[in-house]
Amino acid sequence: MAPSRMPQAKAAQREKPRPEVPESELTTAPHQQPSLFLWGLALLTAIGIGTGTAAYLLPESKLLVLLSAAMAAVVGAVVLRGRIRAEARRLVLAARALPDWDTHAARTGWSSELADGAEELRSASERISKRLNRLQEDRLQLEALLDSMQDAVVAVDSGGRIQWTNRAMQGLVPDVYSRSAVRVGQALVHTVRDPEVLACMKAALESRTLCERKTTSLAPGRIFEVNASPMPGGGAVAVLHDITQVEQVERTQRDFVANVSHELRTPLTSISGYVETLLDNEQLSPIAREFLETILKNASRMSRLTEDLLSLARVESREAKMHVLPVRADMLVRDAVAAMRGLVHDEDAALEIGETTASEVMADQDAMLQVLGNLIENGIKYGSRLGSGPSRVIVSARTLDAPGSPIEFRVRDFGQGIASEHLERIFERFYRVDKARSRDSGGTGLGLAIAKRMVESQGGTIRAESELNSGSTFLVTLPSAESAS
Repeated sequence: MAPSRMPQAKAAQREKPRPEVPESELTTAPHQQPSLFLWGLALLTAIGIGTGTAAYLLPESKLLVLLSAAMAAVVGAVVLRGRIRAEARRLVLAARALPDWDTHAARTGWSSELADGAEELRSASERISKRLNRLQEDRLQLEALLDSMQDAVVAVDSGGRIQWTNRAMQGLVPDVYSRSAVRVGQALVHTVRDPEVLACMKAALESRTLCERKTTSLAPGRIFEVNASPMPGGGAVAVLHDITQVEQVERTQRDFVANVSHELRTPLTSISGYVETLLDNEQLSPIAREFLETILKNASRMSRLTEDLLSLARVESREAKMHVLPVRADMLVRDAVAAMRGLVHDEDAALEIGETTASEVMADQDAMLQVLGNLIENGIKYGSRLGSGPSRVIVSARTLDAPGSPIEFRVRDFGQGIASEHLERIFERFYRVDKARSRDSGGTGLGLAIAKRMVESQGGTIRAESELNSGSTFLVTLPSAESAS
């Protein structure tokens, strides 16, 4: 397997090749070089002595003496300039050679004026070398960490070109002519043709938000969960988690539950029918009637449980296709309330219609009636405080002041409320806040789980708001027909 490809392409672009420094330029004398000031002073002294000697020997040729002095000064200036340029050139070449400059040999050979600068340059070279070594170690550790991951990882720059990958990603997209078709610098769209991966990466690059999707076409017979997130310095990184086995286990569980529930349907129906027939006999003793009523109650509860299990299995397996069409929100509210009139009469509860809107919402009408029915039933069963009289439930719908103008349905009760620690879990299967009260009311613990999956299948969200002793409100939000058009 080829090693992981870290940001080598980008680093290569940043690291321009340094000009080669001749070794002879950086070789230094074994002792400290004379000061440039002493060089200048020596030249001025030599010029002064020469000028004085010429004036003494040739008192009658003052012009010639002056010209000779000027020439000597020019020669001295050129020599001094050459010495300064040589020192400056050595300093420049030493800076260009960082951090590969021989810092141990650089301690000597500089004039006193440049010795401090050379020492600072030497210290900087050592610090840079240490930092580069640490960065190299960190990069190697990151490579090893990414290569040890079972999940495939790929990062792209702002232009969608691959920056680096790990071994799992390289093995996921093999090439016919090489070990891996994933090449640094190549556009991701030319390497990975899966639409879900590309769409998720595009969302992370353009909107700078997290994106989660599921794909089944990246590799034959495998299912991947794609998570893409933007990187702070630009670009994005995607992690592909293989959930094939998890999906297979969940599918097996769903099939098992569906099959068992289906097989239980017929005997439970038979039990309920026989018990109801026996109860019609007026000659039954009170004890026998009590036993039969208990049997009928539990058989009815088991029948509701099997029906809910079958409904949940259909929703989770996506066998039940959602026919999402524009429908008026106020009609959904009225139909849901009308469908629950029988339960309202039996429980002696109060079911009211609150604020509504005639705006159209994108929804599956049958599914939404079931969702609202589940929420209303819960409100009636648990919407009364102990010993405080019948339940009261209000159903309403309104248009939210948000992008796309989504429609929000609200089902509110005035019961005991739900503690905050339970709000995040009430949509889980078989989760009950008050287990004893739920069993007494005949609940199966699946109603909210079914409602959540149905709402999500229609592109909506569901949540709950509640305070103890202040009632609960369930809020279902669906996209409006205007936003979908």
